[in-house]
Amino acid sequence: MKLTHRIALVVVTMVFTLIMGSAQATSTGWQNYKSRFLQPDGRIVDTANHNVSHTEGQGFAMVLAVNYNDRQTFDALLKWSNDHLYRKDIGLYSWRYDPTATPPVSDLNNAADGDTFIAWGLLLAGQKWHNPAYINASTALQAAIIKHNVIKFAGYNVLLPGVSGFNHNSFVTLNPSYFIFPAWAAFYQHSHLEIWNDLTTDGYKLLANMRFGDPRLPTDWVTLRADKTLTPSDHWPSRFSYDAVRIPLYINWAQRNNPALGPYVAYWRQFNRLSTPAWVDVLTNAKAPYMLTPGLMAIRDSIMGNGAQVSENMQPQEDYYSASLRLLAFWSLK
Repeated sequence: MKLTHRIALVVVTMVFTLIMGSAQATSTGWQNYKSRFLQPDGRIVDTANHNVSHTEGQGFAMVLAVNYNDRQTFDALLKWSNDHLYRKDIGLYSWRYDPTATPPVSDLNNAADGDTFIAWGLLLAGQKWHNPAYINASTALQAAIIKHNVIKFAGYNVLLPGVSGFNHNSFVTLNPSYFIFPAWAAFYQHSHLEIWNDLTTDGYKLLANMRFGDPRLPTDWVTLRADKTLTPSDHWPSRFSYDAVRIPLYINWAQRNNPALGPYVAYWRQFNRLSTPAWVDVLTNAKAPYMLTPGLMAIRDSIMGNGAQVSENMQPQEDYYSASLRLLAFWSLK
């Protein structure tokens, strides 16, 4: 190929990439999301929870910003998180920021899902925008998660939900919606550290043994005892609800049509799409008197063969969490 032709090809490719990147960054769904939930300083507000912020929301939005090729927003999200939530002593992030409290960060504990999403966002950003600083920051955060949140317990490699308050010696409290399988796969592909594969393998084993009650579903919070017994946690409602609904999202994101999706498909198949209750108590079989929010519906659609129904476009009154799950479900299918 002649040099001039090669140059022309490179130029065309660069222009196409810029056009596609611009189209993504100006997506109506993403612009609406930012206009509702993103503050000018880079803080994502939880509109259904007194406008507090979480590492969950910062991490969700960082991953979404990369997918929408919106580096300016990504940098704002990262800067705010580093300025307000980052703990230099352990290399993790405090989980919650309340702008009305003094101090705004009153609980220094971390949330492993938020840290995982931030680390995943940094890794994706570094790879997409060829920025070693992002990748180095992700690598350091991954190492801190392993050091402070990953333990061996009852024969399993488990991710504790936070640095403190979840390891009770004779039992640990788990949140299975923190098993973010696509992030763990990305971390392993980057670092080749076996612990990420071990967490994935044991995560699926744990989920296979979290089929509680008639619904045969995991609960938002689960107790794992030293004898390997798994039960719904006594400290939270025994519900498959707003946390646990993320489990099938992450399973399907990591591997489409994974057999581990079976319990969720079987449960949701009992209901018409628009009359699916938002939660079920696995011990009493009581169900929510209201239906799935749009974001929860997007997760249901994404694993039930209704991917065409998963839209970026939010409803007028949709809150932060529902809108976040909607966009995450949308991108999980790409």
